[in-house]
Amino acid sequence: MELVINGLSKTYGNGVKALDNVSLTIPTGMFGLLGPNGAGKSTLMRILATLQEADAGTAKLGDLDVLNEKDAVRRVLGYLPQEFGVYPRVSAYEMLDHIALLKGVTNKGERKTLVEALLHRVNLWEQRKRRLSGFSGGMKQRFGIAQSLIGEPKLIIVDEPTAGLDPGERNRFYNLLTEIGENVVVILSTHIVQDVQELCGNMAIINKGKLLYAGPPDAALREMRGKVWEKSIAKSELEGYATSGKLISNKLVAGKPIIHVMGDNAPGEGFVPTEPSLEDVFFGYIHSSNQPQAHV
Repeated sequence: MELVINGLSKTYGNGVKALDNVSLTIPTGMFGLLGPNGAGKSTLMRILATLQEADAGTAKLGDLDVLNEKDAVRRVLGYLPQEFGVYPRVSAYEMLDHIALLKGVTNKGERKTLVEALLHRVNLWEQRKRRLSGFSGGMKQRFGIAQSLIGEPKLIIVDEPTAGLDPGERNRFYNLLTEIGENVVVILSTHIVQDVQELCGNMAIINKGKLLYAGPPDAALREMRGKVWEKSIAKSELEGYATSGKLISNKLVAGKPIIHVMGDNAPGEGFVPTEPSLEDVFFGYIHSSNQPQAHV
């Protein structure tokens, strides 16, 4: 099963071009969609989840036309948005049972078996009678995954799933997503590079609605090898490098900035070559896309 996207475009009424001729082929497994806030990730996710119309382009999940066969797509879709509402006074069991009914599982015995299996799978069985209002952030996300799995979906869309989770909850969430991604297309939309590095065999980077990269993270790292340079500087120097147009990232180590710049050759005294990280890949593509284009 593949999700094939061709020429997808969307411009809002205020003139903002959220998607600009995006084409992607997403195979079975975990696929990371990286981009800064406002890059167009959520617009793409909402279009694929049949919640928003595209202006142009096509999207096909196997033989299904995602843009024109919305009811059929919804039957094989699992969707976990960044923010999702629940009835706070309802228990996890009751809410899952209600969602399963809405998704067409009308047989009471079948529904009971399904709900119990899902609660065990996401490790919420012991909390099944607890009101959802009392759930922690990680528990709510696990509940969100459980509801997205109802109906044996072929496509699962997860938007910024680990925001606000503590490290333990984040690791449990990673393990669950990895297990799910063995048999279905799972799109993980995020701005957290580590999520993609730890989970995804394929990824894409978008910024300002444009697709900048699509392929395996390893291939992107190979492309950057020999082009990333590192230097430790004084804090007072940071602003100068930031305005130079060459800086792709910086971080503090023992209170002192370590900067990374991109270039085919050493950019100056004190810079040493460094092995690129996926963060360098991400910031490098975003940096390049934000540079003004020369006109001839």
